[in-house]
Amino acid sequence: MQEHSLIPNLFRTEYRKIVSVLCSVFGINHIEIAEDIVSDTFLTATETWSINGIPENPTAWLYTVAKNKTKNYFKRDALFHQKISDEIKYLASDQEEFEIDLSDKNIIDSQLAMMFTVCNPSISKDSQISLALNLLCGFGTQEIADAFLVNKEVIYKRLKRAKEKLKAQGIKIEQPSVVQIHSSLETVLTTLYLLFSEGYYSTSQNAILRKDLCLEAIRLTLLLLKNKLTNTPSTHALLSLMYFHSSRFNARINDKGESILYGEQDDTLWDLELINKGIKHLNQSASGNSLTKFHLESAIAYWHTKKQDQDEKWENILQLYNQLLQVEYSPMAALNRTFAFAKVRGKAAAIIEGEKLELIDNPFYYSLLGHLYTGIDDLKAIQHFESAIKLSNSQSVMKTLKRYIDTLKRK
Repeated sequence: MQEHSLIPNLFRTEYRKIVSVLCSVFGINHIEIAEDIVSDTFLTATETWSINGIPENPTAWLYTVAKNKTKNYFKRDALFHQKISDEIKYLASDQEEFEIDLSDKNIIDSQLAMMFTVCNPSISKDSQISLALNLLCGFGTQEIADAFLVNKEVIYKRLKRAKEKLKAQGIKIEQPSVVQIHSSLETVLTTLYLLFSEGYYSTSQNAILRKDLCLEAIRLTLLLLKNKLTNTPSTHALLSLMYFHSSRFNARINDKGESILYGEQDDTLWDLELINKGIKHLNQSASGNSLTKFHLESAIAYWHTKKQDQDEKWENILQLYNQLLQVEYSPMAALNRTFAFAKVRGKAAAIIEGEKLELIDNPFYYSLLGHLYTGIDDLKAIQHFESAIKLSNSQSVMKTLKRYIDTLKRK
């Protein structure tokens, strides 16, 4: 691999590992120092490798340089020594013996500690996801802005405020205790769920970015399974859900950039390997007595991997949505239930159910009503599709809706 492509690839895979370890060493109050050291390490790599060529083991080279830069920082920065925490003073008391542990085990432990730190409930969900993308996934400010479809300055301020709040709260970056895992794991899982959803349901036109978000959510969930305390039925259920959804990723957009609804997807594009992984983790999630929203959503996603449009399939999906809405109500779940309701009870009955929701600010609400009215009252269907277009901010969705309108007008 050439240097111009190797550096970005290593940045994505190794930046997050080194940052997590150094953040654990420096503590929450000095996260920026850890980030600066790692950024400087990659800058040094870019400059050195362009002159001397790529070393035999690029990853080991990065780790060595990061360690040396950290040691040099401890030695030369008097101001830091005046403000440094007692724990790090202890670690750094003998500079010759002081070592940064970048072993696989410590990298995993540090990333787990960071996961519970950035998913602290004292900061907003958007801030949790942004910090996770930044510190745990190695995404830059611009990439995060693209994911959220906001200005880069908005993300910069969001990250800064979130870090300041964690500092003010005195949050420690440390291995979560049994008590902390018991009380905070659901928050961590929810953040990973939202991170995955940001990619899977993103209105960004950058398909590579959307897939990257989903893959990072899967990677972090797999990381939780490597620790016996966070290897829980709920974690397996969430991972199962991610695999089931990811299996249909390539079938959701056509070559014109238009969104393809579930009923119109080419199921030969579904990834059977990911479906089988989803089934494996869904089975593993069945141990224990808890039934979470992740279990129910994963079971719903499982039935969506069944290609045949059978009554049994949609009856099961409808009943699962009924349970899900009792466990945790959400407008999107209610909309999706209405689609399943139409499959079981018919469009006319589903229109009555759907209109009760009155989600007048939601483009998916009007899109669903457009589909339900199609064939019953095509004029109303067109009106609903037009309302959906006005509220949508996705070019691919708007293209699809316009195609539906054109088809109805040609009848």
